[in-house]
Amino acid sequence: MPIRGCVRWWLPVFSLTCAYAQDALLPDATARTALTLPAPSVSEKWKFFVEETVTPFTLVAASLDATASQLTRSAPLYGKHFWPTNAFPKRFGATVGDDVSQNFFSDFLLASMLHEDTRYVRKGPSRKVWPRIGYAISRAVITRTDAGAATFNWANVGGCAMSAGLSNAYYPPVSRTVSDSLTNWGTNVAGAGLTNLMPEFGPDVAHWMKKHLPFHH
Repeated sequence: MPIRGCVRWWLPVFSLTCAYAQDALLPDATARTALTLPAPSVSEKWKFFVEETVTPFTLVAASLDATASQLTRSAPLYGKHFWPTNAFPKRFGATVGDDVSQNFFSDFLLASMLHEDTRYVRKGPSRKVWPRIGYAISRAVITRTDAGAATFNWANVGGCAMSAGLSNAYYPPVSRTVSDSLTNWGTNVAGAGLTNLMPEFGPDVAHWMKKHLPFHH
């Protein structure tokens, strides 16, 4: 899909292969429900934003995303070649900026203002695979209030829109178009849903790898 952020369509698959290394960071919430989760405070939402952003995975994801958009010549357009005009470093920096701003707006600012709980609660292996996939992706537009009730995910959808708008401050002029902003917004919303496949299935893959691969024994 030749648009900025296309790597997010296969990034979760890559992430699953590395899930065993992050097993301790992915709590098994199989037995939890929205009603048993305590409402997060504003400070806890800030901590969540920091923990999901200040991690090597952010740089890995940005590198893959920037590489894909460079190869497909997608917005933001900094040039055809990776290095002669510093196109790739600029793309990488822009991608990091996009990811950080999206996390900030969605998981802290709007989540706090709108009293939404954007933490992901996995269905777990007791459910069938396809319903779990659908559930994970749907969390991009459906979430919980701090009180535990289901609600439209205004924090994510609105945060992605704010991030796409902010990107115009550092994207090159050729990529500051309404079309590029809308594409950026749409792929960020979709990418948020697909990225949920990692916490949903990551612990399962980690368990399988520890059980079957010799270097885990």
